[in-house]
Order: sequence, then structure tokens, then C-alpha cells
Amino acid sequence: MMLSRFAKMAAGALLLSVSSGVAADTSQQPFNWSNANLTALSGEPLPPELFEGKAVLVVNTASRCGFTPQYAGLQELFERYQDQGLVVLGVPANDFGGQEPGSNEEIAGFCERRFSISFPMTEKATVIGANAHPIFAWASRVTGGKAQPQWNFYKFLIDRDGQLDSWFTSLSKPQSPKITQRIEAALAR
Repeated sequence: MMLSRFAKMAAGALLLSVSSGVAADTSQQPFNWSNANLTALSGEPLPPELFEGKAVLVVNTASRCGFTPQYAGLQELFERYQDQGLVVLGVPANDFGGQEPGSNEEIAGFCERRFSISFPMTEKATVIGANAHPIFAWASRVTGGKAQPQWNFYKFLIDRDGQLDSWFTSLSKPQSPKITQRIEAALAR
């Protein structure tokens, strides 16, 4: 009986490793900006040319969160690295704690008044679950769910080739060395 139970566990572990390998291989496709169909807070399309060939730091944002002051750091990163090819992309979402209840117009006004945000922001979206924004759904698939946001201001970096470089929790401030070092490495490639 003990051997049988061990054999079942070993077979399950082998199946899991094979399944994981297959899923990882098929999901490692680069993100295709031209198929993203991104819409700005203003309702205008965000053209793929804004992102293609750039390193993109994607962040799910919220206006009424304890992490909301990170907007200032994100703007600072954008200003510091945009000439080298970094784009910060904010994606407002109301998925965590109902902390982004406003309309697209209200979010845009808040970001402009409070933080003078000049980096692109998409219209309000869902970033988790079956209806997740395409960028967040892709990042979650690529990492087997590890890059799925757990709260507001979760960040992930897409390199110039459209590959997921790294991801950071809400606790990682935009100017933290671990984020700036990954950005610099992605921009150097």
C-alpha cells in the first residue's frame, strides 16, 4: 500500500513537470503590441508604435490605495528613462478593494492634478480573472500565474522583444534598485 501511494505521487509529479514544461513552451510567445487594441483614458486608441521595440513597465493602478503615491515614482521613472526607450503603461483597475471606482475621465483628471502624469494610461480595465486585460492575461499565462497581480500597483517589465523580463509586487517602489536595475538591463539589450 505504501509503495502504491508513493508510485502515484511520483507519477503525479512527473505528469505535473511534463505538463508545466509544455505549458511554458507554448506560452513563451512575445507580447504582440499590434494585436493589443489598447485604448487610452481619453477613449482614443493607443497606437502599437508607442510600445513596439521599447521596454514597457506595465502597472495596474488605483486612485484610492495606500500605494497611490507610487504614481509619482512611476512618473519619475518615465521621465528618467523615456529617451532610452522605456514606456510606463498605467492600467487603472478596480479589482482590489474597490479602490478605483471613478470613470476614465475622473481617473485622468486625478492623475493630471495630483501627479502630472504624462505616461500613457489605458482605459479602466480588469486585470485578474477570465476577463483580464490582454497584457495581464498574457503575463499570467507566461509565468503560470506568478505575474498575476495580487493588489494594486503590481508591476511587470516587458523587454524590447516583447518578452516578460520580470515582475514586482506592490511593495516594490518604482525607484527601488531591483526595478531600476532590471529596467537598465532591458534598455541595454
